Amino acid sequence: MISIIIAEDQYMLRKAMVQLIEFNEQMKVVNDCNNGGDAFEFIEKYHPDIAILDIEMPGLTGLEVLSKIREFKIDTKVIIVTTFKRPGYFEKAVANEVDAYVLKERSVEDLIQTIKHVMNGEKEYSTSLMTTLFKESNPLTHKEQVVLREIGDNLSSKEIAEKLYLSDGTVRNYTSNIIDKLNAENRFNAWKKAKEKGWILKVRKIFKECIKKTELNNI
Repeated sequence: MISIIIAEDQYMLRKAMVQLIEFNEQMKVVNDCNNGGDAFEFIEKYHPDIAILDIEMPGLTGLEVLSKIREFKIDTKVIIVTTFKRPGYFEKAVANEVDAYVLKERSVEDLIQTIKHVMNGEKEYSTSLMTTLFKESNPLTHKEQVVLREIGDNLSSKEIAEKLYLSDGTVRNYTSNIIDKLNAENRFNAWKKAKEKGWILKVRKIFKECIKKTELNNI
């Protein structure tokens, strides 16, 4: 059974979503609320499988709830729903690893399919809500993204080198390339720019292993 919380400040719409989603025997709406504050409080305590969040709500916005879910490393997948494109919102959602960013004015059948896709680990974005984010290709290599992710954790070049099995000089070279590619003032400005564009992928062990093997091959 897929457990779901719905946070939507329009009462009639919220209750209609609850009723229609629960026609699906595989899904259960365990809570519905009209503001982001109550939504996050429930999510933090009970960790439902899915959170369907309106992008603008009293208390905390959908984006703010998403950010807190990621900050506290809560294993709840997030679907943000909105009525129209707003400048910067899509970029912020992607930067915080939103699972789906979709139009509110869709059929419940479409929403149920989105829930299933998200539960399978897929991402889904409504084309009409996407900005230039995906039209602008990511100039960073996987290795540069890994290094930049560590920069975002406020690690020094030496600390990054030790963590990723690289030499301090190699990390500095990666950092210099990153700054040049992003036309950034410094390494933290580069991290901020890349994060806003969703250009920093999750660090997976396989990336670290690839870096380690490459470094060993160069010895």
